[in-house]
Amino acid sequence: MPRTRIFFATDIHGSDRCFGKFLSAAKVYKANVLILGGDITGKMIVPIVKENDGSFRAHFLGREQRLRNEQELKAMMISIKAVGYYPQITTETDLEDMAQNPSKLREKFKEMMIESVKNLVRQAEERLKGSGVKCFVSAGNDDEFYIDDILHSSNYVVYPEGRVVQLDDKHEMASCGFTNMTPWKCPRDLPEEDLGMKIESIMSKVSDKSNCILNFHCPPYGTTIDLAPKLTEDLKPILEPGGGMEMAPVGSISVRKTIEEHHPLLGLHGHIHESKGVAKIGRTICVNPGSEYTEGILKGFLAELDEMGIRDYIFTTG
Repeated sequence: MPRTRIFFATDIHGSDRCFGKFLSAAKVYKANVLILGGDITGKMIVPIVKENDGSFRAHFLGREQRLRNEQELKAMMISIKAVGYYPQITTETDLEDMAQNPSKLREKFKEMMIESVKNLVRQAEERLKGSGVKCFVSAGNDDEFYIDDILHSSNYVVYPEGRVVQLDDKHEMASCGFTNMTPWKCPRDLPEEDLGMKIESIMSKVSDKSNCILNFHCPPYGTTIDLAPKLTEDLKPILEPGGGMEMAPVGSISVRKTIEEHHPLLGLHGHIHESKGVAKIGRTICVNPGSEYTEGILKGFLAELDEMGIRDYIFTTG
């Protein structure tokens, strides 16, 4: 069996720059399988208000910025998309209207989110078709369900949610973008019991669990890759006596139980941006490459597989 080289990244949250780097990883790292983990959509709209004199203004990254011409406007829109936000050219009147009508803002956000995922699929098809590279794109707990049909519609990009897909002759991949409950009650958050049943259903489709790869957005509980700041009831970080943030495990007990029961080859996880690392549970190597999407930096994981298992792996930053 020829070797399979997989590149995995996750939690790009709509960053155009990070997605472009993800697609380039096929050539840069000679990967023949690209896997994008969950949380692929952006978190907010950045209004760009057109003024009467033809200039524009935008509040971006904590600063009020004046854009004097179309060239500066174009550069600002690129910068906004690079960090995963959605730029919207608008007027002061329309901005006030949306502020007073939250349903209009929600509808505009949905519209922009859908268009961003359509663009993601178009880019992947244009750049990778004919290359022989397999491209898998997953949703995560932050992602709304209305993007699923867009991912399903591609005849090139594979949306693996809830399925078991073949990466090569020996290795299957099982995928789940749902997580245990978070304080933010995201679209794909589930109570632990429900998440466990969903995972069990997916794993029942795997024919060779010992050579399976888990593409599970949520990391296993109680590891070095599921540590996040401990929060108060009003979602503020709790500080330790020395001033650092107190960390706590927030991963899934069900994901851990699945790994302990089935001993898969590899676990690909994300969800917790600040917990880049490797954790071993029995024979299973579990990884979280982390995320720095707001800086336009793509954190990745590169692994080479053959009939004996994982030949080698490294983390990447670019």
